[in-house]
Amino acid sequence: MKKFLAAVILSFMLMFGGEVEAADYYSAIYQTVNRYNGNEVECDWITRAILYASSEYQVDPILITSIMEAESEFNFHATSAVGAVGLMQLMPSTAASLGVNPHNPLENVIGGTIYIKNQLGRFQNWGAYSVTDAVAAYNAGPGAVEKHGGVPNYSETVHYVIKVANNYKNLLTLIQS
Repeated sequence: MKKFLAAVILSFMLMFGGEVEAADYYSAIYQTVNRYNGNEVECDWITRAILYASSEYQVDPILITSIMEAESEFNFHATSAVGAVGLMQLMPSTAASLGVNPHNPLENVIGGTIYIKNQLGRFQNWGAYSVTDAVAAYNAGPGAVEKHGGVPNYSETVHYVIKVANNYKNLLTLIQS
């Protein structure tokens, strides 16, 4: 299962080649956000927040968007049964450790971006599975990924990793068309 999950995410990332214009990112992200949120002002704000956080923290905007789509479907007011809040579904304790207010939309996007960047860094030496493991850590926590030596065999986490990979693939398709 781990090899399949890694192959899914990495194959999508490897499909992405060459330089992409900022306008292409904007259009693809905006179009994806708009499928869930028909408010043009909010769609523009979310798209710009993703691109800002991506640029500021050097994280792939397509990955940020794919995670946000899986987490909240771009809903500013999303909450989970376990207490995660906002667009990037930050737990209050995680947000506090990152120094952000999870109820502030921009800080939520920045916090989620920093958190996935931290996971990418934490698992960067795990070889071909590093991105998959980082995405799994965003969902299940890095301790669970380390304890299991990769993506934990939790149904929620396995489905989450696949969902993020599918979101990523769909965004790449929009950019490449």
